[in-house]
Amino acid sequence: MLMLGCSESKEPEPLPAAPVQDSAPPPPARRAQVVIPAEVRGQWKAVQIAVLDRETGQETLHTVDVGAEFHLEGTRIGVRVQTFLPDFIMHGLTMTSSSNQPNNPGVQIRIREGDEELFAGWLFSLYPDAHAYYHPRYGFTLVDFIPATPADENPEK
Repeated sequence: MLMLGCSESKEPEPLPAAPVQDSAPPPPARRAQVVIPAEVRGQWKAVQIAVLDRETGQETLHTVDVGAEFHLEGTRIGVRVQTFLPDFIMHGLTMTSSSNQPNNPGVQIRIREGDEELFAGWLFSLYPDAHAYYHPRYGFTLVDFIPATPADENPEK
């Protein structure tokens, strides 16, 4: 006997659901932030950054106030000192100082050549090679830091 058409019929398996597209934009990426503790704010006046010219072997020392900028002579390169943290620590995306003691000094800088930003990051005096920026001609190193004095707060006195 021939049994055609006597097979069990199964329900067709459902297709996987198409992904739902959310029309809302994705949340903004979290960015690192610098938090200057009250005990550190205003306590440091300036830093000293050594710049090594690899072509000539000459090293120049630049003393620059926190928040100020210096330029390399004969170039379009400028270095802005943004923030100084005497005891740098990082918790997640927050960079701060665990004390006002220079246990792990770090300076946040921006290096520009004309309108082009070459580097935005940190220099550390104890760890000069950590996260160091490599420029084909110049090397940058944090070598010292200068505390603020009462006269810095009241320049009229």
